[in-house]
Amino acid sequence: MPRMIVSLDGTVIREVTFSKERTTLGRRPYNDVVVDDLSVSGEHAAFTLSGAEVWLEDLNSTNGTYVNGKAVKRQQLRHEDKIEIAKLRIQFVVEGSARSVAVDRAVAPPRPMMSQPPAPGASAANATPAASGAVTEVASVASAPQGAIKVLSGAAAGREVPLTKVVTTIGKPGVAVAAITRRQHGFVVHHVEGGGNPTVNGAPFTAEPVALHSGDVVELAGTRLQFVQH
Repeated sequence: MPRMIVSLDGTVIREVTFSKERTTLGRRPYNDVVVDDLSVSGEHAAFTLSGAEVWLEDLNSTNGTYVNGKAVKRQQLRHEDKIEIAKLRIQFVVEGSARSVAVDRAVAPPRPMMSQPPAPGASAANATPAASGAVTEVASVASAPQGAIKVLSGAAAGREVPLTKVVTTIGKPGVAVAAITRRQHGFVVHHVEGGGNPTVNGAPFTAEPVALHSGDVVELAGTRLQFVQH
């Protein structure tokens, strides 16, 4: 089902699955998604589910609603559209799409993964080969816990990728993708798309995010990854 990932100041604050006909966003407490920020109007925007389509409508808000950098009044949303509502950054996601999901504070697409060694100063995550369990990082964060993912199998076995971003996607786009989210008190992982029966320490993923502890082993798309917290 289609859903949106909402972030504020670089931190994911909510994920909403569109399961009913109309979902409203605004500052007033009766909205489905309540944002306690004066830059958001009391009734700012509405998302309408029509069959498999989701339409976004600006409700005459003060600061406007933007999709991929353009002001809109009403527009059909497509997979990976970037929505800006005041200080909010929202990514629209359609489950089962071929591309991996990433949350981006800067409202920009994730950088492509490269098989060659990274340039000086570049993130090690960009050098992880996609064929051996890709790791993609987006949206940096300045504080909170420190962690890393160590690749245990495949061509990149032994490589350790620091989790320096708010959200890091792991897996193989079009096959199976999960996201590791950095929160104030630790890290959690949740299934984003695809099948493959992903597991944490041999236990299948649940519908809710799973808290990660140092030494936990995640298996996804045939690749084994170990979470290490420093």
